[in-house]
Amino acid sequence: MRKRIWLYTVIVLIVVIVGIMLYRTKGFELRPPTAKPAFVLVKGGTFKNTKSNYYGRSVTIPDFYIGKYEVTQEEWVEVMDSNPSEFKGDNMPVEKVNWYNCVEYCNKRSIKDSLEPYYNIDKNNKDPNNENDIDSIKWTVTINEGANGYRLPMEAEWEYAAGGGQMSKSYTYSGSNDVDEVAWYWRNSGDKDLTGFWSYPMIEKNNNKTKPIGVKKPNELRLYDMSGNIREWCWDWHESNGLDLQGRIWRGGGWLGADYCCASSFRGGSWGANNRGNDTGLRVCRGK
Repeated sequence: MRKRIWLYTVIVLIVVIVGIMLYRTKGFELRPPTAKPAFVLVKGGTFKNTKSNYYGRSVTIPDFYIGKYEVTQEEWVEVMDSNPSEFKGDNMPVEKVNWYNCVEYCNKRSIKDSLEPYYNIDKNNKDPNNENDIDSIKWTVTINEGANGYRLPMEAEWEYAAGGGQMSKSYTYSGSNDVDEVAWYWRNSGDKDLTGFWSYPMIEKNNNKTKPIGVKKPNELRLYDMSGNIREWCWDWHESNGLDLQGRIWRGGGWLGADYCCASSFRGGSWGANNRGNDTGLRVCRGK
């Protein structure tokens, strides 16, 4: 009898150990999405995703770390002591933050974690390169070269990571060719799935909103919600082309937008850096 119990105990231990090894091998985390730190090392290189705007071009991305999840409201409040979000929930992505809020968050979080702030933020002098008439803030923000603090991703970094990096399978969306597998967008982010044409009154009546992070399928790098849920601010400028205004880039699409906005290659811009939408937040990076 004792031998049988001992044998069962050994079998259970083996199953547990093998399970842990498989989880580690496949890149899963044995912890809830809110656990910290939650960064993924993105190995650099040229673009492998054939649908990328950068595919076939001489663009090489260096190694960097990027948040496994969008910045949550809990993380934001820990640093900024306030929650601007319309759709409240600790494990929901922070939203209704403008680009300036986000660079300030990066610096304050860096200081909190004993890192050197990545940005120089001058609130007293208007940025002479900011020609967007709608932007009433226009802080002068420059990069503190060599700093190891948190930052917004460069647009090319964001697209590289969303497209799967060196592990890319050339999906249209971040992690799948089926948008519903990986993204919350206007059709599926409410009480029931919507059909027909986009209509804000219909979306509002359906109680569409952001969702908790990390629910949908991740991409090849185990990054969650890079398609849909919220649009994510990037560092780069979207230059005026005669039709669109100059503005800061956002990527990824959100709960309120169309499926095509969730494509990894979709470029969103022409938004003033001072705009605050309930479908717009951020994901942070660090250099290696």
